[in-house]
Amino acid sequence: MSTSPGSTSTLLLARHGQTVWHAENRYAGVSDVALTDEGRAQAEALGHWSAAHRVDAVWTSTVSRAAATAEPACRALGLTATREPALRECDFGILEGRTLAEFEAENPARAKAFRADPVAYPFPEAEDPRTAAARGVRALRRIATAHQGERVLVVAHNTLLRLALCSLLSIPLGEYRRVFPHLRNAAITELRIDAGDKSDRSDGSGDRTVALLSLNVPCA
Repeated sequence: MSTSPGSTSTLLLARHGQTVWHAENRYAGVSDVALTDEGRAQAEALGHWSAAHRVDAVWTSTVSRAAATAEPACRALGLTATREPALRECDFGILEGRTLAEFEAENPARAKAFRADPVAYPFPEAEDPRTAAARGVRALRRIATAHQGERVLVVAHNTLLRLALCSLLSIPLGEYRRVFPHLRNAAITELRIDAGDKSDRSDGSGDRTVALLSLNVPCA
C-alpha cells in the first residue's frame, strides 16, 4: 500500500526520567515512584530538545513520573499533555520494587527461564507481556491516527515501549530484552507510522507501514 504524506505520523517516543528505583535497578511498574534529581534534569533536557524541534502534541502515561518528565516540554511548547491510561507501564507482579538479582537468589530456575524468554515465562503475578504489547500498540496507533501529518512526543515506560516496538516491527516479543536492552531515560526514539493504513488485526498488530527512524537519541 502506498503512503500519502498527510497520513504519516511521527511518534517521538521517550522513556520517563530516572527514578530512585531505576537508579537501584528495581522494577517499577504500577508503583508511583518519583523522579530523582537526575531524572528532573533529564526532563528539562527533553523540554529544551522539544523547544528546538517540531513537536505538535504531547501524550503521556497517567503515571506521575511520565507526566513530570513531559511537563518541561509542555511548558516550552505551550501545550497540554493528553494522558493515556493504556501507556502505563507493565505490572511486574512480585518483582515490583525488587531487583532481578533478588528474585534470582530465591528462585534461580524461574529467573533463568525469564532471562531465556521473558514473554513465555513472565514474573509470577505479572501482567501478560502479550497483553501489555497489544494495549501499547493500540495506544500508539490511536495517537498516530489522531495526529496525521504531525509529530507527537509520547512519554511512557521502558518495558511497555520495548514490547510495543517489537510488535510494530514484527520482532518476536520474547526477544524484546535482547533486541532493545533498554530505552535510555528521556532519550528520543523516532517512529513513523502510516495512519492511513487500515489493515490492523484485532490483537493490535498488523501490516500498517511502520519505520524505526532512530533509537535512544540523547537530548543533552
